[in-house]
Amino acid sequence: MISPIAWVGFIILVLLLMAVDLGLLNKKVHTPTSKEALYSTLGWVLLALGFNVWIYFAYQHQWLGLGTYQHEPMGGYEAALKFLTGYLLEESLSIDNLFVMALVFARFQVPKEFQHRILFWGILGVLVFRGILIGTGVWLVHYFTWLFYFFGALLLYSAYRMFQHKEEETDVDMERYWIVRFISRFYPVSNSYDHGHFFTIENGRKAVTPMMIALLVIETTDILFAFDSVPAVFSITTDPFLVFSSNIFAIMGLRSMYFVLADMLNRFEYLRYSLVAILFFIGVKMILIPLKVHIPIGLSLGIIGLFMIAGIAFSLLQRKEDNPAEEDDMAE
Repeated sequence: MISPIAWVGFIILVLLLMAVDLGLLNKKVHTPTSKEALYSTLGWVLLALGFNVWIYFAYQHQWLGLGTYQHEPMGGYEAALKFLTGYLLEESLSIDNLFVMALVFARFQVPKEFQHRILFWGILGVLVFRGILIGTGVWLVHYFTWLFYFFGALLLYSAYRMFQHKEEETDVDMERYWIVRFISRFYPVSNSYDHGHFFTIENGRKAVTPMMIALLVIETTDILFAFDSVPAVFSITTDPFLVFSSNIFAIMGLRSMYFVLADMLNRFEYLRYSLVAILFFIGVKMILIPLKVHIPIGLSLGIIGLFMIAGIAFSLLQRKEDNPAEEDDMAE
């Protein structure tokens, strides 16, 4: 049985990392430069890989009960490989979330210097909701095996929906005016950002700023994305600690990755097709689990990585063909 100390310790670690990120590295409100965002993204990746080293030793020596999960006992090597695969899977599926974030910030005209704060506080809501969803999902899939068929079908449908209705689905995610109507029942909604605060005083009353509205939109869209990404990780492992930790590390790095890719999202038009292929692959993999057909973790990791690399490569090649003059200017 996994010790509660492992859970408490991991959550404390996450909160400390977030406190250092916002309270120290990003204490001054500013727009992160591409260089800063790139270093920050690299830092989060290295932290995840470093944590994976700890995963190896913890599961190998069964520290804090890790590796003794009754439904899926495992050693260090297997645990580290599953964490890495889950981390890469969540990162790849979360790329679609970047497009929604960009649209949310554009829709509510959030200044770039305040966007990091919204993404930071959004992580706290993700911690709570993902924890509930993962805990419930892990319990259900072990007592109701047929749910693997359901989750697999859900992922296949998500792949089809993403492939067929790219523009429409993005618009649906964006138009959440009911949030404004709901909030306005309790607080007036201000048009002022008030130096990046979520609340302000307007006409003598406490009012919410567009910062709060944008935060709530991002939180609710993350809930929708979680119903795709969390079941997908169950195809890799049902160990709750591995699922939760790989999810959270991927999401924490997503904030920095947003500022790296924010100005380049339109350049990688084929990435969406990579996500479609990944969702389809994971959906099939999930449906095969109750049939006792297991695709090796190493092969899954390779396929996910290959789809991502292919999406980036095709996007760059297509962009080069469409803008040969631009490429020549860059070469000069």
